[in-house]
Amino acid sequence: MSHANTDAQLRITEIFYSLQGETSRVGLPTVFVRLTGCPLRCTYCDTAYAFTGGQNVSVADILRQVAEYAPRYVTVTGGEPLAQKNCPILLDALCDAGYEVSLETGGALDISAVDARVMRVVDIKTPASGEVTKNRWENLELLTPHDEIKFVLCDENDYQWAKEMLQQHRLAEKCPVLFSPAHGTLVATQLADWILRDRLPVRLQVQLHKLLWNNVPGH
Repeated sequence: MSHANTDAQLRITEIFYSLQGETSRVGLPTVFVRLTGCPLRCTYCDTAYAFTGGQNVSVADILRQVAEYAPRYVTVTGGEPLAQKNCPILLDALCDAGYEVSLETGGALDISAVDARVMRVVDIKTPASGEVTKNRWENLELLTPHDEIKFVLCDENDYQWAKEMLQQHRLAEKCPVLFSPAHGTLVATQLADWILRDRLPVRLQVQLHKLLWNNVPGH
């Protein structure tokens, strides 16, 4: 039973059940809770429909909807989940309910209030994203081996920049690091070749949901 404030409200774009398309949990059946709103406007964004709209839903109602799928894994995503002040309350409640919980965050906002039980998947925005100046580098000091770092790469310049950040901040010593090609922009085999050539300690991530469902909302 959750000890969190289940009356707290969040603005929700959608709650759906699908296969995890990213991270080390790729392929696992997961309930996704997509929060509305985002302060960033990345060039490759594939969830612009979550920038506005949505409905106000209580944490208690979110928990009820999630429980209908009887999942083991729950991912809170966006938009940018941490842009809503009640996001940590939702994360606490999901953990208290016994789920294995992950958070997808764009890396521009403070992750320190996120429950330690949550796997925090933190983006580091590259030059081609258009939002490289928004990276909150202080978040790196908060990461544990339980968390993951993600780079979405658009071109070779992004790759070289990400490789430099990987080495400069010793990221692979903090937690798993994911290099993901921006869908339709960078060919995955090209990124694979660069990773192998440079012997980088990273995981190539290809978005499974886009291969299966071509990025249809609700998947």
